[in-house]
Amino acid sequence: MSTSKAVTLHDVAKEAGVSPITASRALRDPSIVASGTVERVRRAVEATGYLPNLLAGGLKSNRSRTVAALVPGISVPQFLPTVQALTDELDRAGYQLILGQTGYHRARESVLLETMLSRRVDGIVVTGLVEADQAIEGLRRAAIPVVETWDLTDRPVDMVVGFSHVKVGGAVAGYFLAKGWQRVGVATADDRRATQRRDGFAAAYGRDVPTATVPSPSSVPLGRTAMAQLLDRHPDLQAVYCSSDALAQGALIEAQSRGLRIPGDIALCGFGDADFAACLEPSLTTVRVDGAGMGRRAASLILQRCEGEDVAERIVDVGFSIVERASTAASARGPSSQQQRTR
Repeated sequence: MSTSKAVTLHDVAKEAGVSPITASRALRDPSIVASGTVERVRRAVEATGYLPNLLAGGLKSNRSRTVAALVPGISVPQFLPTVQALTDELDRAGYQLILGQTGYHRARESVLLETMLSRRVDGIVVTGLVEADQAIEGLRRAAIPVVETWDLTDRPVDMVVGFSHVKVGGAVAGYFLAKGWQRVGVATADDRRATQRRDGFAAAYGRDVPTATVPSPSSVPLGRTAMAQLLDRHPDLQAVYCSSDALAQGALIEAQSRGLRIPGDIALCGFGDADFAACLEPSLTTVRVDGAGMGRRAASLILQRCEGEDVAERIVDVGFSIVERASTAASARGPSSQQQRTR
């Protein structure tokens, strides 16, 4: 058959020797068509290379069987388990995931949301909270299920599955304080969620803390840059909290390049519990969040709403935990012996 023009359903019907309506039914709902006819239609699809127009079918049923997910970047390791879980759960229910990258830019997020809505997706999952008023209004006007993830609020656009970044920062500070560390610093990316963790950390100490801020997304080179800034300005730091494991890995390399022992001279803690965190030398203490669990829960909420079911719990706090490893297992440099005797 000529490939100079798109193959249509009429071409499939002609190849299978059936009417176009029978071919359509065999593809859309094979249970109502004789098995032999369904098989002929399927062979005709293979022979002609026909691709069903899912958009046209979606317009008729008001269902596209697609869900959009917005992430800051697919290269950021901590978001990958969420994307994978979303993909798997939706696929089992017959839905496909469309992925968009915001690049940590609010304006790009708004454009992507508008684009996804124009494609009539059945639901949207957003990494973080939607902040632009116009975007929020557009989502609510579309009347489709929306799940914000990797953050927490008591006023979601629709539903939210995540955790408090301020509480993460406060918990890490509490962990550092329990170790007796007062001379501490923070290496952080400049995105909103990382900044919230830094603010929670400083609030728990009750004062400002030395901070090195680098652009998002985090990376190992940027971690080295941030650690170098901290050590150049505050060489007596006892411990550093990093807003991601990638930054922490870079910080570790920078400290070791200066002859510092970890944790003997300076302790390090990251965030995200990336797959490499336990493999570093020394292994990295970090904050673990259940990214895959957030993806599964978000998919479940979207699917429930798509099936017309009520959702009892619209705000889901998945929590977090600090995983202690070697990078903080021993005390870092403490006060002088004279200070120790007078405490």
